[in-house]
Amino acid sequence: MTATDPALTALAQGWCALSLLHGKIEAHIERALQSGHGLSVREYSLLDVLSRQHDGEGGHLQMKQVADAVVLSQSATTRLVTRLEDRGLLERYLCPTDRRGIYTNVTDAGLKLLEEARPTNDAALREALDEALTHPELAPLVKVVESGTVPA
Repeated sequence: MTATDPALTALAQGWCALSLLHGKIEAHIERALQSGHGLSVREYSLLDVLSRQHDGEGGHLQMKQVADAVVLSQSATTRLVTRLEDRGLLERYLCPTDRRGIYTNVTDAGLKLLEEARPTNDAALREALDEALTHPELAPLVKVVESGTVPA
């Protein structure tokens, strides 16, 4: 394959379209969450991921799993957890069965803020997707997102 190979060109165009769609969605949601709730997209995502934990088997996530879920490095995730902990939205405590492990839970205040922010997040996502549908290069990707399935 050469750099001008049509398959490579199509691949690069597809990647650019996907990156553009992601950027547009994230920026739109970021503005809505910041103005309405004082949350960034990453903070909202972290609260959302951690709110789904439970006390049963496999119910708590290790920091690496949290980092993977919010698509950040472990050190960036730790800084994000610290910021939210300082705001009283998260709390950390030692794992009762493994003193080396530290769990992070969403506080009642964090759950309340998440509950208030969820409709804003969902509406902003819908708005961003609707706007992206007006762009022919993004419309097929929006359809994939809306279908909830990834083509093989």
